[in-house]
Amino acid sequence: MKIHTSKDVQLALETGQPILALESTIIAHGMPFPDNLKFAQQGESLCRDQGVTPAMIAIINGEIHVGLEKDLLIFIAEDDGVRKTSRRELGIAISEKWHGATTVSLTMHIAHQLGISVFATGGIGGVHRGAEYSFDVSQDLSALAEIPMVVVSAGAKAILDLPKTIEIMETLGITILGYKTGEFPAFYSRESGILGIHSVCSDHEIANIYKANISSGISSAVLVANPVPEKDEIPRQEIESVIDRACKSAAELNIIGKNLTPYLLKEIEQKTGGRSLKANKLLALNNISLGINIVKEMA
Repeated sequence: MKIHTSKDVQLALETGQPILALESTIIAHGMPFPDNLKFAQQGESLCRDQGVTPAMIAIINGEIHVGLEKDLLIFIAEDDGVRKTSRRELGIAISEKWHGATTVSLTMHIAHQLGISVFATGGIGGVHRGAEYSFDVSQDLSALAEIPMVVVSAGAKAILDLPKTIEIMETLGITILGYKTGEFPAFYSRESGILGIHSVCSDHEIANIYKANISSGISSAVLVANPVPEKDEIPRQEIESVIDRACKSAAELNIIGKNLTPYLLKEIEQKTGGRSLKANKLLALNNISLGINIVKEMA
């Protein structure tokens, strides 16, 4: 598999400097332009200011890029023709020369090929509400079960069925760590009502648990559930009714598959007057900050 690396990423790989993987779907399909570009630039600046090389991953004209130069980053943020691309579609994207924004599953796959072991995102995909009828379960969960990396997120996206998502992750043998919490966070909200996840208080603990998994022959990921900062959250009881209305709207319009999550995020943004977008950006930056600390601890 041919991978184009930016000069910064290539130098970091050659010299053993810390690298943090970043996905591009949050840029192309998670936020509107120019908010998405500003967010991406903020996230990359956070990394560089702490001596960590950011590795934003995307597909440009069928070619895999790890580390995006300024013009490519603007293209991913601005162009409406960039497709949401998951791991199962990689071969299609390459052969048909797609412009693709990588999901969690594909970002993990590509990063792992280069030996990048830490990845920060907003929230993972999981089991959708109504999955007992639709069987709509994100590939992110199978990637987490199969690829040994540390993945930092604010839990799973709040639009999902979180209890079922947790159950599937437990079944698949995915290690879940709550960063300074024993409750699985619900993306926009710090609380989900799902208690009992293993709590850790430092990046040092996270790095040690990941290394112990690797030395023990465990090939699944370590998911670090990092709650949105309290000042930036939307309380669970407030956001839940908004999500319910958005889900009902999607069902009425028969919006399914890969189009569902972008539709729901946009609906929720409109119904919260932009508060959800602000929370999304801030929680993702918070995850990048923790990812930076973890990758420096592991370097």
